[in-house]
Amino acid sequence: MSAPAADSFDYVVVGSGAAGAIVAARLGEDPALRICVLEAGPPDHRPYLKLPAGFIKVIFNPAVAWQFSSEPTERTGGRRIPLPQGKTLGGSTSINGLVYNRGQREDFDGWAAQGNAGWSYDEVLPYFQRSEHFVDGGDPALRGHNGPLKVSLPHWPHPICEAFLDGAAEQGLARNPDYNGAYQQGVGYFQRSIHNGWRMSTAGCFLRPAVRRGNLDVRTHAQALRILVEGGRACGVEYLQDGVRRQVMARREVVVSAGAINTPKLLQLSGIGDGERLRALGIATQVHLPGVGQHLKDHFSVRLVASVKNATTINELARVPRLWGQAWQWLRGKPNILQLSPSVVHWFAASQPGLERPDLQGVFSPASYREGYVGQLDVFPGMTCGVWQHRPQSMGTVQLASADPLADPVVQPRYLAEEGDRQTLIRGVRQARALLQSQALAPYRVDEVMPGPQVQSDDEILDFIYRYGVSSYHLNGTARMGPRPEAGAVVDAQLRVHGLEGLRVIDASVMPEITSANTCAATMMIGEKGADLLRRAG
Repeated sequence: MSAPAADSFDYVVVGSGAAGAIVAARLGEDPALRICVLEAGPPDHRPYLKLPAGFIKVIFNPAVAWQFSSEPTERTGGRRIPLPQGKTLGGSTSINGLVYNRGQREDFDGWAAQGNAGWSYDEVLPYFQRSEHFVDGGDPALRGHNGPLKVSLPHWPHPICEAFLDGAAEQGLARNPDYNGAYQQGVGYFQRSIHNGWRMSTAGCFLRPAVRRGNLDVRTHAQALRILVEGGRACGVEYLQDGVRRQVMARREVVVSAGAINTPKLLQLSGIGDGERLRALGIATQVHLPGVGQHLKDHFSVRLVASVKNATTINELARVPRLWGQAWQWLRGKPNILQLSPSVVHWFAASQPGLERPDLQGVFSPASYREGYVGQLDVFPGMTCGVWQHRPQSMGTVQLASADPLADPVVQPRYLAEEGDRQTLIRGVRQARALLQSQALAPYRVDEVMPGPQVQSDDEILDFIYRYGVSSYHLNGTARMGPRPEAGAVVDAQLRVHGLEGLRVIDASVMPEITSANTCAATMMIGEKGADLLRRAG
């Protein structure tokens, strides 16, 4: 039986996540263009994908999330660390923790300083603003109020959260009403991509309205297998749908927005990567780009837990019969746990004196998870204070295990490989512990459960980190932007793949360095700017 005939569009976009959905939607604003989006997963119809608290039900569900994991090392206690990535319309914006956090001005100025013209903070700020609609105010010179993505504060008063904020003030961390504004340092409530109790994904905010215009073809259950290349130019994509290999051609450009694991995987399957490694797998080299799959970075986090008295925590509210009461509150539009992100409060701090900007990010919630994983709530009343290092130096790789396009790649983040990262996170754990031990929290605090009072020395803390640390799901950098491919760059400042015409990467893979933040907001900004670059190129 012959393969189905290929059809053609102006642009083919692989992936419908934080960047891909925005690229497709913005390109589709021109009625003269036809765009095809290939999404490996299903439509985002499941109720848990719409409900913020559904995060706990979907992030480890293989039906809507790629269940990647890291290679074990001694610094992860011999464990494989789960690295789920979205596999549905909206990508990881449909399964993530909903935090909207741009990063620091210096992050983007640093990108520009590496030779990436057009990526300084002042130059990318309009693209942040274009996407967002911050419903709780903010400085209009810095915040967006007309974008498709609604961003809001929790408006869920809880005595333990307020006590945590007061306790942080005891230790010199002042309240910051807008960490996405003029400066990041301080403590306050997280801004989330939630509106009226519903998750705001790029599928709902960008893709669905764009489809109604009639020039956008979104194909679900369509897994990209390789990029088609002819005469040094990307001309289409081969993909698998319903067990049939199909092709779709791009008259102008192919855009890869498949995420920090699947993007380098697809590039390598297409012969774009380190030539020697590709030859060893029997893959013909189209472009020798040794940086593909290199420079993988992530935020490695660890969570401290204390048991609670004199207050009701999410641990109890999430169980029947109290859960039915929370559902009733949700139906009435009243504050409830179903409309919460996993973390409620943030803190940004310097790990030691003399630093000019925060190098730690922390989270707090009146809830706790068994053994530190966000997956199953503890049976006792609990609270959690987590922490990670903003800008780790340790970096890893994403490499093909074989030439089989359906096989998972080998992901090795090399967490905590650098001594400086280990020392910073040790200091971070000490800060998180101090915040949980504040006077303001004393009326609610019973005992520290994790790591426990027996863990005191640096070596003991480091052992705790090794055994219980987890990914923050902020993977990036595996097709990094830069002017010199011989130095590891994969795309230029226009997001064009070096050495090949008609191919761009537009997602978190292109980040030259990890942001001092959750990475979703910056990835959406990359989508906005990438769409602009495509439109200008014509």
